[in-house]
Amino acid sequence: MNTQLCQKLVTLFLISIFVGGCNTETKKTTDNDIKFDSINVEKTYHLLENPENPNCNLQINFIYPVKYDNQEMLKKLQKQFVLSFFGDNYVTLSPEEAVAKYTEDYLNSYKELEEDFKADLAKDDDTPVGAWYSYYEMSSNDIAYNKNDILSYMVNFENYTGGAHGAHAYNNHVINLKTGDIIKEEDIFIENYEDDLAQILIDRIAKQNNVDNPKELENVGFFSVDEIFPNGNFLVDDYGITYTFNEYEIAAYVVGATNVHLPYEEIQYLLKKDSPIAHLAF
Repeated sequence: MNTQLCQKLVTLFLISIFVGGCNTETKKTTDNDIKFDSINVEKTYHLLENPENPNCNLQINFIYPVKYDNQEMLKKLQKQFVLSFFGDNYVTLSPEEAVAKYTEDYLNSYKELEEDFKADLAKDDDTPVGAWYSYYEMSSNDIAYNKNDILSYMVNFENYTGGAHGAHAYNNHVINLKTGDIIKEEDIFIENYEDDLAQILIDRIAKQNNVDNPKELENVGFFSVDEIFPNGNFLVDDYGITYTFNEYEIAAYVVGATNVHLPYEEIQYLLKKDSPIAHLAF
């Protein structure tokens, strides 16, 4: 299965959790009046501009807000979307400028390999060098929830820069549209929530992997269950909170990312009554 298809399947799995949920109770929801646009990039460059040489491939699918009644809030949202997608070096740029600059920087960085590539080609041995110079990077983002003054979205990133396999990451973000600020764990959970929430996460992961004793997770690729704690990488919707643990975070690479959906009714006793998501949970 190719990497793009795998990424799409994970994204669809996440979104299906948010849409389906576990609570059949009808809740009053109001869509946020934000309009989005997207910028798509696909660039390929062959070392030394020779189509027979290894190449890099960059694919970007960047969704970002383009219209909102509150113009100051719109600017704040665009800045957050650029920051979460491209990083600190691009946060002062507009979405369009950030995409263009990131693309330029990626290609220029790859071109820096050309001297090493020429040196490897000149060696008097039969060591193949092509595969180690074949790079790719694919990044995209998806809106998971956009209602009730809450905007929840994920950024998906995959790249390969030589080695045994590529790297994948799924980074989640939740924004309070009343303030434009990122919602963090400490904003929604009561004090000293960590141990209780960790146990709930562990029990859920065990259930998802069909094991009765959470310690048995260590037999199917997970690291020590005693080291599984809330990691701040979560999304929210009408029905609950979904945590994502990326590869190597709590399990071996072969396990991949672990997504854990926690219905509000299961964690309600840990939630603040006056949190930014209280109107979803209570």
